[in-house]
Amino acid sequence: MATINYALKEISYKIVYYGCGMCGKTTNLQVIHSILPDTAKGNLVSLATQQDRTLFFDFLPVDLGTVNGLKARFQVYTTPGQSFYSATRKIVLRGADGVVFVADSQWDRMRENLASWQSLATDLAEHGMAIADMPTVIQYNKRDLPNTAPVDYLEKLLNPDGRQSFSSIASSGEGVVNTLKAISKGVLIRAT
Repeated sequence: MATINYALKEISYKIVYYGCGMCGKTTNLQVIHSILPDTAKGNLVSLATQQDRTLFFDFLPVDLGTVNGLKARFQVYTTPGQSFYSATRKIVLRGADGVVFVADSQWDRMRENLASWQSLATDLAEHGMAIADMPTVIQYNKRDLPNTAPVDYLEKLLNPDGRQSFSSIASSGEGVVNTLKAISKGVLIRAT
């Protein structure tokens, strides 16, 4: 849910990158942070375990200009993907205005992708939100690896409702900006 700070004349929208562990959520945010001009971004905060996995969230306020006379910002988070952090995922998801679901395209990650998608629907429902009503973009990441499932298979498995989706290689930046632009547009369209 967007928050308005009338004193600063700002409106903030929350985007959450959600997906199974090690699928590329944090890499997406690192790439976004690296390419944005300093005037359009805040500090990237990452809390990680010894295995270099995101423990809580990454936070990246992105300045968008103005919306209805208010300075618009996106606060971009990632959730931890490991199943034992389910409570943390729910907390990070609270108040989300849009979701990027990052799927690992490797064949051996399909079960984890599907479980994560189902977890997203459950977590949203616990916050009184339906996945059908949430602006959601799906990103099929790691398309450069040799053991990836075809995109049409991923679409049937994870995107039967035909949400906007992108192929990506987050480690090289491919598809990262297009994904962010699509979810940003989806959030702003829903808000107006």
